[in-house]
Amino acid sequence: MSTNPVQGMWERFQARDWEGAAELIHEDFVGEWPNTAERMEGRDNYLAVQRAYPEGWTIEVRRVIADGDQVAAEVRVPHGDELFHCAGFYEVREGKVLRATEYWSDGVPGEAPTWRAEWIQPL
Repeated sequence: MSTNPVQGMWERFQARDWEGAAELIHEDFVGEWPNTAERMEGRDNYLAVQRAYPEGWTIEVRRVIADGDQVAAEVRVPHGDELFHCAGFYEVREGKVLRATEYWSDGVPGEAPTWRAEWIQPL
């Protein structure tokens, strides 16, 4: 497992190791999901949301970039026929994840606007 608490948290989520994840998340954790206007206060609430998510998902950490107590992570979450993406920004204190702002895709591929079609390549 990773020494970076953000990387380790995602790895433990993948392993469904909720107790191990709790060790990496600060008791005073605050998490925000701006695109759905949700806020989770406290480690227990954040972990409860993770545990309750319908099974069948996989965590793929694409990259984690740390600069002191500021960490960014790019994560893919395949779930059945859907593919979710998360760009997360985290603050670490005392070696634990204290704050998170996570921007999630909704798992539904969007259509690129036609006005920019001549300059892009589809993924």
